[in-house]
Amino acid sequence: MKKEISIDDFSPHLFWDVDLSDFDFQKHKIHLVQKVLEHGLIKDWNLLKDVYGLNTIKEISLNIRSLDAVTLSYLAALFNIDKKEFRCYKHRQLFPNYWNS
Repeated sequence: MKKEISIDDFSPHLFWDVDLSDFDFQKHKIHLVQKVLEHGLIKDWNLLKDVYGLNTIKEISLNIRSLDAVTLSYLAALFNIDKKEFRCYKHRQLFPNYWNS
């Protein structure tokens, strides 16, 4: 029998800025998906897939305002979607960062 997944199963470094006592998987799913995509380990990615499924992760990732270039490339390849469809790509084009380009 598979045990229920809790927030404690994820890597603790992801939540240094979060009070986990009132963490809710539905209420905070955008925050959790973004943290795991950008800073998670492979075990965190697998847990995330178990909790939400790839379709939910896809919908959330398409609407996240900020993702690093590596994560964006990975998601575009995984979901077979052009990078231009992601909100973070459009946002980056509107507000280029001249200091780290």
